[in-house]
Amino acid sequence: MKRLIYCLATLFLLLSSGCGKSKAKEIIVCGEDQALIINVDESEDHHIDVLWSWKASEDLDSQVPVEYKEYMKSLDECKPVDNGSKILLTSSSGGVLLLDRESKKTLFYARVPMAHSADLLPNGRIVVALSTSVEGNSLELYDIQKPEQVLFKDSLYSGHGAVWQESNETLYALGFDELRAYSLKDWETSSPSLHLEKVWKTPIERGHDLIAVTDNELIFTGHNGVYWFDIAKESFTPFEPLADRENIKSVNYNKETGYMVYTQAEINFWTHHIYMENPKKVLTIEDIDLYKVRTFK
Repeated sequence: MKRLIYCLATLFLLLSSGCGKSKAKEIIVCGEDQALIINVDESEDHHIDVLWSWKASEDLDSQVPVEYKEYMKSLDECKPVDNGSKILLTSSSGGVLLLDRESKKTLFYARVPMAHSADLLPNGRIVVALSTSVEGNSLELYDIQKPEQVLFKDSLYSGHGAVWQESNETLYALGFDELRAYSLKDWETSSPSLHLEKVWKTPIERGHDLIAVTDNELIFTGHNGVYWFDIAKESFTPFEPLADRENIKSVNYNKETGYMVYTQAEINFWTHHIYMENPKKVLTIEDIDLYKVRTFK
C-alpha cells in the first residue's frame, strides 16, 4: 500500500509540473505599442488566451530612455529569437528593442527611423531593415553590448525584411522590389560589416515580409503577391496558398504540416484578424490594430 501511495504521489507531482503534457502552440502578434503571446489551442474567435503581454507605455524598464515609449508606439515586427527566449521588436515610430521573454527586461535598444524588421546575427549582433524615411531606406548593424551605436550601414530602398540563414551563413534582406544576400565580413573584429553578394529583382513591388521556411527556401510577400524563393536555384515561384492575395503583412508556414499563420492589411496597414490554416481558424482582437504575427519554432 505504501508503495502504491508513493507512486500515485510521484505521478501527481509529475503531472502538476507539466510532465506528460504537450507544450501549447504559441504565436506572438504585435500592433500599436503592444505585443501578445497567445496560446492558439485555447483561443477561438474573440476568446484569446494571452500567455504573455508587453506594452511600451507600461513595461519599458528604467534602463531605457523615456523617449522610447514614443519610439515603440507603432510595432511592426515581433520576432522570437534565441530559441524563443528573446523577442525582437521593431517600430515604424523609430525604435528597435531586444527583450528577454521571461523577465521582459530590455537587453538592447536603438533609435532606428522606420524600423520594419530585424534579426539576431552571430556574436551578439543585430541587423535592422529600415523602410522609407529621410534617415531610412537602409540596413543597419548593431552590437547588443553597444546600444544606439551603428556599426555598419548599407542603402536598401524600403527595407522590410531581414532573415539570417545559419545553414549557409547568409543574411537575406528584402526591399521594395529586390531580394539581397549578404555575407558577414570582419566578424571577429570590433568593426564588422555586411558584404553584398547578390541581388535579385523580385516579381513583387512594395515588399512586406520575409521568412525562412527551410534551409533552402524563403517566402516573401509584397503588395501584389506572395512568392517562394529557392536559394539553390535562385528562382521565384508563386506561393499557391496566398499567391493572389494583396497586402499580406506577415506569413508563417510549416512545409511539413501545412500549418500557416498570417495577417493581411484590411484597415489601411492594419487588421484585427489573425488567419490560420491546417487547422483553419480566425482569431479576432478588436482593441488593437495588429500588424504582424510570428510563430515559435
